[in-house]
Amino acid sequence: MSRPRTFAPPAGARAYALATARGEFAVIDAPAAAGAEPRGIALLLPGFTGSKEDFNPLHEALGARGYRTVAVDGRGQFESDGPADDESAYAQEELARDVLAQAAAVGDGRPVHLLGHSLGGQIARAAVLLDHTPFRSLTLMSSGPAQISVPQQQRVKLLRDALAVMPMAEVWEAMRAMDAPEELDEGGVDDQEDPEDLRRRWLGNKPAQLLAAGRQLCTEPDRVGELAAVPLPFHVLSGARDDTWPLPLLDDMALRLRAHRTVIEGAEHSPNSERPAPTAEALAAFWDRVNG
Repeated sequence: MSRPRTFAPPAGARAYALATARGEFAVIDAPAAAGAEPRGIALLLPGFTGSKEDFNPLHEALGARGYRTVAVDGRGQFESDGPADDESAYAQEELARDVLAQAAAVGDGRPVHLLGHSLGGQIARAAVLLDHTPFRSLTLMSSGPAQISVPQQQRVKLLRDALAVMPMAEVWEAMRAMDAPEELDEGGVDDQEDPEDLRRRWLGNKPAQLLAAGRQLCTEPDRVGELAAVPLPFHVLSGARDDTWPLPLLDDMALRLRAHRTVIEGAEHSPNSERPAPTAEALAAFWDRVNG
């Protein structure tokens, strides 16, 4: 779980409900900076228990490089609606089709750069495998080739077991007491974070979405071979340490994809919030190369 220091949209960005062919999705939409040459559009998908706000630290720097960035809450995630108790609504293919609809709405006929963080990377991959034509490139940020590591699977199982018997508010209190048994970053809560914002985000998630996502993280098959056959430029970006998908797995995945590889020093599972400046620079440099 990325932990944004502020949930307020960056200066110049808009928070609104994006209308798509598959319903409305809450987004933060940040334009390219005034005076910057427009270079393209990027659609940003957050990870498990995360939200669109996880990308707040990146918008300004990417806008200065000419990129409009649109971060989205997936179905049943924080401020996007979804059923509370129907896990089938959160099957991976359903979420992938949501991404195709989001890309169509954001791009308005133009291909967009797609980025998925952690679970968002698995969903982004599934969308590209359904139809790659709405996309200009795919960046997998801290998102590996298959299921998460065994220690993280054990943490996710604790969370899923708790959700089965406890209300969301009680699960949140238990997670705080246990330092969050979920896909989390190292280091605990940052002094500049607002715990109430994090709690509000947690309570905005639909339980069925969390249960389905947790199952997906623990059972995802290796689809790198399928993805490598897709004619898109790929980028594998991560921190220098990751307990969810260890770096050797990410390095090997990048080789199999013939992908550009970036390691952000000083970052772990969430380089977007831990080291936003070099992360934004790496993303913009990759997209610039793709754009030619």
